[in-house]
Amino acid sequence: MHAAVLNAFGTLPRSAEFSDPVAGEGESLIEVRAAALHRVDRVRATGDHYTSGNPGDLPLVCGLDGVGISPDGGRYYFALPRAPYGSMAERTVVPNWMLAPMPSQLSDAEAAALINPGMAAYLPLAWRGRLAAGETVLVIGATGVTGRLAVQMARLLGAGRVVAAGRNPQALESLTELGADSLISLDRPKDELVSAFAAEAGKDGFQVVVDYLWGPPMEALLAAITLHEFKAVEHETRIVQVGDIAGPTLELPADALRSVPVTLTGSGGFVPMEVRTEAFGKLCEFAASGAIKIAVEEVPLAEVEEAWRRGDRDGRRQVLIP
Repeated sequence: MHAAVLNAFGTLPRSAEFSDPVAGEGESLIEVRAAALHRVDRVRATGDHYTSGNPGDLPLVCGLDGVGISPDGGRYYFALPRAPYGSMAERTVVPNWMLAPMPSQLSDAEAAALINPGMAAYLPLAWRGRLAAGETVLVIGATGVTGRLAVQMARLLGAGRVVAAGRNPQALESLTELGADSLISLDRPKDELVSAFAAEAGKDGFQVVVDYLWGPPMEALLAAITLHEFKAVEHETRIVQVGDIAGPTLELPADALRSVPVTLTGSGGFVPMEVRTEAFGKLCEFAASGAIKIAVEEVPLAEVEEAWRRGDRDGRRQVLIP
């Protein structure tokens, strides 16, 4: 079968022939209709992700999730194909418990593109961030595919105010149409960024911060919310760390955690099944009704190497079509 085959960590996958999968007990053979190219796929292919595996696992087929047809004829979202098979292929094999029916209102490409970034938008807000109605949300890294979904999701989940921070000026401006009340450009010197965060925080602060960047932008936010006096603070700031595009580490002064009530947590692949099921249902409900939207760029599977090199463009998630 045709697949996106990775032969060595740190290289680009290439369109090549790969052995056909055979389903075992508790598994389904899936005819793949669409497989999105997510950032986690890129990081796993470098060998640096905690789920990348070992060089001895190579060659393998890339891709963590997608949409396809099962032997029963149903159209499903699927995730976590059994290694060495991935979603970026004509066929793959998936544990039955990782299959979920998709609503007909979504195309194959839209469904494949939505769930991974959608989960990375919904769960940090609703589960890890415990967003309550009327609270103020800050999304750092709001101009990416996932950040744009987080802005939309925050509004749908009842946020009283949504502040979006990002670098791409055109993409940043477009976020007002998706529910952002205020915008912060990250493309500025640190002292100016600290002032911008402080101004938007105001006296009530940010109750939920969803961070897709880490590194210098988070350092600026922590500097902005750190108090330099004894003062009663009524609102906790719940920071949920999701991505580290701006840098894998940061300097964390102790004062930032002692002067104001800050909770720092992460959102990743350790979600209980009941939480994941609820989140999946909400995502499908929002998407099917048109309440949230994701832009896609369909790319033939044979062009995976070029797509991998190019990356997402204009906030559109690349989706490989076998």
